[in-house]
Amino acid sequence: MRLKPALACTASILAASAAFVSGGTATAAVSGAPRLAQANVSDFLAGQLSGLTGRTTVLVHGTDLAAARQAVAATGMTKKGEYKGIGVVIANATKSQIAAVRTQSGVTYVEGGAQPIEFFQETSNTATRGAEAASTLTGADGSPLTGKGVSVAVIDSGVDPTHPYFKEADGSSAVVANLKALCEPLTETCSVQKVPSFVDTDTLSLGGHGTHVNGIVAGRPTTLSDGGKLQGAAPGAKLVSISTGAGIVILGADSALNWVLENHAAPCGAGVPASTCPPIKVTNNSYGPTGGGEFDPESATVKLQRALAAEGVVTVWAAGNDGGDGSTSLTNPPGQDPTGGILSVASFYDQDTGTRDGTVSDYSSRGLSSDASTWPDISAPGENITSSCRLYLAICATGLDPQNGPGPLDIGTFNTISGTSMAAPHIAGIVAQLFQAKPSATPADIERALKVSAYKYSDGAGYTSGPLGTTSYDKGYGLVDVVAAVAALG
Repeated sequence: MRLKPALACTASILAASAAFVSGGTATAAVSGAPRLAQANVSDFLAGQLSGLTGRTTVLVHGTDLAAARQAVAATGMTKKGEYKGIGVVIANATKSQIAAVRTQSGVTYVEGGAQPIEFFQETSNTATRGAEAASTLTGADGSPLTGKGVSVAVIDSGVDPTHPYFKEADGSSAVVANLKALCEPLTETCSVQKVPSFVDTDTLSLGGHGTHVNGIVAGRPTTLSDGGKLQGAAPGAKLVSISTGAGIVILGADSALNWVLENHAAPCGAGVPASTCPPIKVTNNSYGPTGGGEFDPESATVKLQRALAAEGVVTVWAAGNDGGDGSTSLTNPPGQDPTGGILSVASFYDQDTGTRDGTVSDYSSRGLSSDASTWPDISAPGENITSSCRLYLAICATGLDPQNGPGPLDIGTFNTISGTSMAAPHIAGIVAQLFQAKPSATPADIERALKVSAYKYSDGAGYTSGPLGTTSYDKGYGLVDVVAAVAALG
């Protein structure tokens, strides 16, 4: 029995995205002047504007990219970047310029870009039947169902690609693309840049979180020094790590999602074959603001994940670590998106035995009991999860069960941490397994298969009727069941 770690991960690493709520339509401020239609602003930006004396970063949404560009230029804002696929221009602006751009033709929404967000894991693959699926089922290519042929993009604090958990048989790393969202400290403007494959991007103040999450997704089969055996949910999938660092803001996370939208078909570049670097079919997102929030369909985050779904990429969100009792919604806002292939994941505790009749983790964020749109979609193991770490990294040091890897120098390279951050990457890896089983599946097909096949564990709130069976405000449709999901996928 492993010691249950302190829930440092659940206190400092919350699973929600930073979607923002429209602040209502404002009108012209000049008394007696004609009222001008004004685009809504996000709640975060509205709060900023009341005390803004300098400049801030905004996302100007247009009916199309040309309209957003024209509005930014017409108001004198300083353009910093673009999300071309969703018609958004990133700009640095004053309070008066923000007011002016809201009345420009073709502007549909103005969003704050400096919203702070925070980061939210050997029995777990037994509870999900993921290990059973890998050993007994095969994909469409005839090989074991390990996620082979799929890349998973992990948007997180970074990764140590040299960690032994990512070591392939030929000595290479399962991390096939190592990237970093570089953000200017004053304007929060970000760009995603490739870094050398051997560079550890997970060394900042919250370092370790991303390395741990990547291991849950696709750690290679490993025997620890004490004889314990570990592997990730999809030990044959490849990893694309996009580091946002420790001081993450929503602009950095959105920049990472935008990079996936533009590069998912060939994440290592056009000249690299898919056999070496497969297309990205799923992203994992274990970050967000504390306390959940309302779903905002106008946010760049939601527009990006919907564009990804339309291009065949599933988006997975951790549901959050704020607990709750159903009296209010505390789940991650973009995870509430009803679009097929966008998933919110609750944390399940298998009692360190692999049982499927465990419990909903106390910290796992609940939705509002009377509003099913806020409920998690599905549960996955998130409590007492052992994965890749380095003892010198802050998050890894919070675990209370450090383990040594297989090599003589692999001291403290694994540790045990809890949080919905650890539940979400189980689902991301399982999605890779499902795409290997049926490459033609759509994101909506994947979501449906996961929900209709989920195991109905009884702890917590009772199940009520939903569109695809029965669901609940604390655990969604139940515990993920990989073997049953493959059968449901057809």
